[in-house]
Amino acid sequence: MHKNPCGERQMISFEQDKNSGKGNAWLLACIAFLLIVIAGIVWLVVHFKNTSAANSAYDELAANTVVAEQSADPDATSGDEVSDAQSVEESSGGLSPEGLAQAGGEEDESEEVADARNTEAADEAPDKGIDWDKLHETNADIYAWIYVPGTSVDYPVLQHPTDNEFYLMHNLDKSYGYPGVIYTENYNSKDFTDPNTVLYGHNMDNTTMFSTLHKFSDPKMFETPHYIYIYTEDGRTLVYEIFAAYEYPSIHLLINFDVKNEYIYEQYLRNIGNMDLTSTGVANIRHDITPTINDRIITLSTCTTDHDANERFLVVGVLLNP
Repeated sequence: MHKNPCGERQMISFEQDKNSGKGNAWLLACIAFLLIVIAGIVWLVVHFKNTSAANSAYDELAANTVVAEQSADPDATSGDEVSDAQSVEESSGGLSPEGLAQAGGEEDESEEVADARNTEAADEAPDKGIDWDKLHETNADIYAWIYVPGTSVDYPVLQHPTDNEFYLMHNLDKSYGYPGVIYTENYNSKDFTDPNTVLYGHNMDNTTMFSTLHKFSDPKMFETPHYIYIYTEDGRTLVYEIFAAYEYPSIHLLINFDVKNEYIYEQYLRNIGNMDLTSTGVANIRHDITPTINDRIITLSTCTTDHDANERFLVVGVLLNP
């Protein structure tokens, strides 16, 4: 049979075009992969630089604005046993405050003994000479300072005037990224007079921000008293004694629990006291401290050690010197 030379040439041309198309697709895929790798490297470099710069800013800020009068070893036990040895959330779920039974069997300490202990702890609070003008030059949103002996928590506290999520992913200089800052939302006033003031901080891998709060997941931390100190612009030093550390669903505490309602607040406090009766992963509760609706508490909120988006690790203290 006579073959059509034109047909052969057309078939060869078609095969060449097909092979050429495959080559172009492979080239484009390689280029796309290379661009992704480059973008990832750039992101890591920028992330590292931002994190390093933010951590350096905190170190410089602490060195220039704060002078702490405290023992050289914050883990050492002092005479009054103020020692500290080892240490977004938008959901409608969570634990019902009515759903837990009240723990019993513990007798409340006498009011006189409790008052004496509270006065002593408040009197022994570490002094800090904080230059608030210097802090405000760094960031006008700074309004307090938090210090938890025995942990790395020694930072300014901020609150953005309009955007509650701003400091979730912004640093002290308002640059985007980690490690962020310790901050509150405008659901809380800035004078710490609310029944429950909630402070947020990231659980960083380099032991900064709120990462070392996880020391309180060790039950041994609750064998001696531990404190949270809040320093305010008007010269007050608020002393909170830690009475609970536990994992909890990542609900928004201030939205889901209207603690300005005395009934809800009472149930909320009871809920905390009963956390060690639940199946939560971590629940260390001091049953010798039983806050009432007349008390104010502070809650430090961070991610769990495994960064489970459905859980938060909370450390809670009760105010000793209203």
